[in-house]
Amino acid sequence: MGQKASSSTGKIARSASAVSTAVMCSRVLGLVREQVFAGLFGAGTAYDAFVVAFRIPNLLRDLFGEGALSAAFVTVFSDYDTNKGTRATWQLASNVLVFIAILLSLITLLGISLAPAIVQLLAPDFSQIAGKSELTGLMTRIMFPFLLFVALSAVVMGMLNTRGKFFVPAMSSSFFNLGSIIGGTSLALVLPKFGQPAIVGMAWGTLIGGFLQLAIQLPTLKRLGFIFKPQLNLRDPGLRKILRLMVPATIGLSATQINIFVNTNFASSCMEGSVSWLNYAFRMVQLPIGVFGVALSIAAMPVLAKQAARKDYTGLRQTFSSSLVMVFSLAIPATVGLILLAQPIIRLIFEHGAFDSTDTLHTAQALTCYAFGLFAYSAVKIMVPVFYALDDTKYPVIGSFLAVAANIVMINLTIDSFSFRAIALSTSCAMAINFLFLGYVLYKKLTGFSLLYLGRGLLKILTASLVMAAGLLWMKNRLNPLLSAAIPLQLLGVFLVVSGSALLYIAVLHLLKLPEFRAITGKIQQRFSRH
Repeated sequence: MGQKASSSTGKIARSASAVSTAVMCSRVLGLVREQVFAGLFGAGTAYDAFVVAFRIPNLLRDLFGEGALSAAFVTVFSDYDTNKGTRATWQLASNVLVFIAILLSLITLLGISLAPAIVQLLAPDFSQIAGKSELTGLMTRIMFPFLLFVALSAVVMGMLNTRGKFFVPAMSSSFFNLGSIIGGTSLALVLPKFGQPAIVGMAWGTLIGGFLQLAIQLPTLKRLGFIFKPQLNLRDPGLRKILRLMVPATIGLSATQINIFVNTNFASSCMEGSVSWLNYAFRMVQLPIGVFGVALSIAAMPVLAKQAARKDYTGLRQTFSSSLVMVFSLAIPATVGLILLAQPIIRLIFEHGAFDSTDTLHTAQALTCYAFGLFAYSAVKIMVPVFYALDDTKYPVIGSFLAVAANIVMINLTIDSFSFRAIALSTSCAMAINFLFLGYVLYKKLTGFSLLYLGRGLLKILTASLVMAAGLLWMKNRLNPLLSAAIPLQLLGVFLVVSGSALLYIAVLHLLKLPEFRAITGKIQQRFSRH
């Protein structure tokens, strides 16, 4: 790897360490939010209804907000920033904000009016339990405007990331969680006095959180010199390019939403609580995906976009290879840890109040199945921005639909034997197929990024992970009495096992001299030494 690649790796590692810190904060608050849900509502009718109601605007958020729109906007915004100057860049930003606000306001109004029909389509079996479909429809109406806030937030995040501001945008989702926890819990305690179910308070809290996620980024944007000038120019070539990039990406992401639709449909037909167990487990696996998959993706996207804008394809190849090794160095040990510690972690975090030991067992089983796909989830987050940078978004679309087909086939083959566990396992296998397909296509498109470099890195990571797994099992057996004791002792036991195995992994990887891991740890050390 050359000096340029080393510089790009260092830049991405530095940005990713800032994003990871913020995302870790957000994900921890997200877990606190899930703990509040678990303690107040357990894994039954009320929480099942909330999960499906929130999933509906979430489906559209991934399409119009943090997925297709964000990646397309960063690509075009970087091109304008590199080649067209500040004035044209800010004009494009104002135009995009107005267009998105009008479009999503119309979609939100349509969604509110069609909420009961959407609930019936997504979870038809809810109608078999008195009041469950009606409760889901009510919360869908309340939470639909969340889509508008989070899409505008994604555009602002893209603007800030392109200008080298990563920490505040990444922290914005922490304010979503704070709004959800404080606002939601407060309203959940108050609303029953007015004849409303407590869970409806959590729906209003979600809306409060969405507004805060947007609002917290605006002061930083203003400091960068952005002045919003309301305008709508549908002929703007920048807006048209963003929409052109979004169309195939939206189709590709719609495949992911089909997967979610299929999974929700199957889960709602399994035993009561299945939707909740799968959701709690997926929230847990989202922690590592967010901390390094999303963080590295956010950090790498502007670097890749600028290299593509300069037509520096050698640098782009090297940046991609290095980013992939970086993400594997974090995802693979996290997979090992989640599989071997699923039950103690779920017990510690969720087994309080209405969430009982049966819920712990079933959620841990779902988490284990999801964890197998963690490496693929995280790697795809790095791969897709490369296609955006190359202005070729059809292959992520094809990969997504391949994943959908694989998911549907696998669920149908395994649902009778594995029940809700089949859904988590099929999701992991589908993502692995997507990863392999995109990896093959990129190898052809980038005229052969270094497989030897990737192979060496992967061998070192797998060796360190195996040593870590052996150490983790030894510590787990020794500390088993702590892991099933009172909560303070559980916390101590989990902390000792996780920190001990993490230190062992770091030590082995340090001895094996993996450059990307040294870049990550070096930037983290620099960040803490400045405080």
